Amino acid sequence: MICSLCKFDCGKYTEHHLIPKTVHSNKWFKKRYTREQMHEKIPVCRECHHTIHDLIPKEKDLGRKFNTIQELKKNDKIKKYLKWKKEIYKK
Repeated sequence: MICSLCKFDCGKYTEHHLIPKTVHSNKWFKKRYTREQMHEKIPVCRECHHTIHDLIPKEKDLGRKFNTIQELKKNDKIKKYLKWKKEIYKK
């Protein structure tokens, strides 16, 4: 399997909720997203999954600003991480 974020075959995978489960009951999210949208997930390697949550620790920010793979990849911290990971995996 290939990680949706780094595009490498890293081994163990998890599913990342693009809108974190912790905010599903929040009125702001309920008004703006369908149930299907709130349950959308992407397969990511464990390293990328941990990094997403380390670099963007606020669940509401993840759900509001970074709820697509494209938006995650636009984040400056994530970009820097992906560049670093690409260099590591090239070796």
